[in-house]
Amino acid sequence: MENYRDLLKKYIETHDEKSLYQAEQFSKLSLKQNISPVEIIHVHNQATKELFPNLPKDFHYAMKFLLETMMSYGLAYQEFQSLREKQLELKSEISVAANMQQTLLSTVKPTIDGLDVGVISVPANQMNGDYYHFIKGEHGGKLGVAIADVIGKGIPAALAMSMIKYSMDSLPENSMSPQAILKNLNRVVERNVDPSMFITMFYGSYDMETETFSYSSAGHEPGFYYNTEKGMFREIETKGLVLGVDDKSTYEQFELKVEKGDKIVLLTDGVTECRHGERFIEREEVFQVIQQYDYLPAQEAVEQVYKHFERLQDFHLRDDFTLIMLSKNV
Repeated sequence: MENYRDLLKKYIETHDEKSLYQAEQFSKLSLKQNISPVEIIHVHNQATKELFPNLPKDFHYAMKFLLETMMSYGLAYQEFQSLREKQLELKSEISVAANMQQTLLSTVKPTIDGLDVGVISVPANQMNGDYYHFIKGEHGGKLGVAIADVIGKGIPAALAMSMIKYSMDSLPENSMSPQAILKNLNRVVERNVDPSMFITMFYGSYDMETETFSYSSAGHEPGFYYNTEKGMFREIETKGLVLGVDDKSTYEQFELKVEKGDKIVLLTDGVTECRHGERFIEREEVFQVIQQYDYLPAQEAVEQVYKHFERLQDFHLRDDFTLIMLSKNV
C-alpha cells in the first residue's frame, strides 16, 4: 500500500515516465502474487484518499462504481478462461479421436486388372460420419465395396462407424451376398446403437468373371451408373430400410451387367446435397459434373469432382463428402 501510494504521488508531482515503468513492475509483481485487478483498484482508491483527503464525494463514488464494475468483470473473465481451457482440452481430445478414427477405419484402395478405382472422403469437421471399405476376394475374382453414412455427427457417429467396420471384419464377406451382409449388420446396429441414431449403407460386389455388379442398399443415397454405349448416366435402383430400425428387415439384391468403359459411382449425401448459395444443386448437375471428368483416370476424376463442389460452396463443406468411382477399362 505504501509503495503504491509513493509511486502514485511521485508520478502526479513529476509526471516522470520512470514512475510509469515502476508501476508496470508493480503490476507484474502483483500478478506473481495472485493479486487481482480488483485489489489493485482498491489500493489505488485508498492511496488517492490519503493523498487527496479533500476530493469531492462524487469522485469517491466514481471509484466505488469502478471497483464494482471490475469485480463483475473479474468474475466473468475467470469463467471465460475456465471455459477456454476446457474448450482447448476438448479440442485436443477430439483431435486424438479423429486420428484414431482415421487409423481404425483405414482401408486400402485395391489394384485390380481391368478395373480402375478412385475414392475420396473428406470430413466436414474433424470427425468423419462417412465410411467406406474395400474387400478384395482371396483369388482376386471379386471386389466388395461398402459405403455408409451415419445420421448424426461427431464422436457418436465415429463410434458407430467403428462398430460397423469391426462387424464387417467379423463377417465372411467372400461367401456372403450383399443382401446377407446388410441383414447381419442391421441386427448389429439395432442391438448396439442408440435408437435415435441410424446408418444408411450401400454394399456392392463386382465379379470379374461374370462382369456383373451385385448390390443392396439400406436407405443409402442412390449411386449412378454410366453406360458408355449410350453415353448417359442413370440412377442405380435401390430399396431398403436404414440400418438399426427393425432387426427383422431384409434387403433386396440387384444386379448390373458392366461393359467396357462403364462406370459405377457411389456417394454420400454430402455430394448430392451441396449448395450453391442457398440453393441445393439438382442430381442432374451432379451427373454433368462427373461427366466433365469421365475422360480422366478414376482417382483423378473423383478429386476433380470434389474440387468442383468445394469451390461451389466457397471452400466450406456443410456435410461429409465421399465419392467412389469404379470404371471398367478392358
